Amino acid sequence: MWDVLGFGVVAVDDLVYLDAYPESDSKAPIREERRDGGGLAGTALVAAARLGARAAYGGVLGDDDLSRYTLAQFEREGIDCSLVKYQPGAGPVHSVIIVDLSNGHRTILYNSARVVPPRIEDFAEAIPACRVLFVDNTISAFALEAIRMAHAHGIQVVADLERVVNGETLEVGRRVDHLIVSSSYAARATGEKEPAAMLRALHSPDHAACVITSGPNGCWYTMRETGDKVHHYPAHRVQAVDTTGCGDVFHGAYAASIARGDAIERAIAVATATAGLKATQPGGRQGIPNRATVEHFMSEQRY
Repeated sequence: MWDVLGFGVVAVDDLVYLDAYPESDSKAPIREERRDGGGLAGTALVAAARLGARAAYGGVLGDDDLSRYTLAQFEREGIDCSLVKYQPGAGPVHSVIIVDLSNGHRTILYNSARVVPPRIEDFAEAIPACRVLFVDNTISAFALEAIRMAHAHGIQVVADLERVVNGETLEVGRRVDHLIVSSSYAARATGEKEPAAMLRALHSPDHAACVITSGPNGCWYTMRETGDKVHHYPAHRVQAVDTTGCGDVFHGAYAASIARGDAIERAIAVATATAGLKATQPGGRQGIPNRATVEHFMSEQRY
């Protein structure tokens, strides 16, 4: 049995580091270039694996260099890729990410032309063999069927919804057990401006927890056990170098904690610490810490 089984987008990111984001019609020297793996589901699974979870990826890839790079990175992290289906012409998202070294912020330029969504019939036997199912908004139609299967077997589902794509995406958000979204997504999905109002608008009876993340402002969340009471968890003060992948790392760390049987408050604490530590290092995945590092950091923060 896997602790976390993930479906959704994986990416290969080419990161470009500049002193500051350039103005239009200007020139700027590149201070560093590097390639790393990325994607909502991809980076979340790496974070879960580094925190000790037995992770697996289900998706469709091809025989191109970017697909091979993706699989090699997963296998290096101990992520099971035996479920991957192969299709000529398929491949991961390819992104160019411009990182502003003055503040750690980034701009993502992506090409998803080769992405092929998974088919539920190819993974129906795998879904019952996990503790936590992870899905994102790039596979909403598949996710709805996968959630139904997971719930039929008592499996909890964590979702990362980055964009409001269509009504299916909103329905995924309503049906999952643990909905974790950014404040920008929550604002677009609900039309609300304050975190408490956003959470109440997103609330679904199916939610064990609903979480809104807001970078250096921390996160706000509700839990089934405390009804509509809104809780706030502060972010750790760190020197941010590169925020690429921090949201995905939060999701993966949270999913790993839920798979371990942690309470929601503990999962949020672990996810916040893991994402904060990642922000202190360049790249989308390079700076993701292991469990020992996270535990040590949290002990120093008196958690």
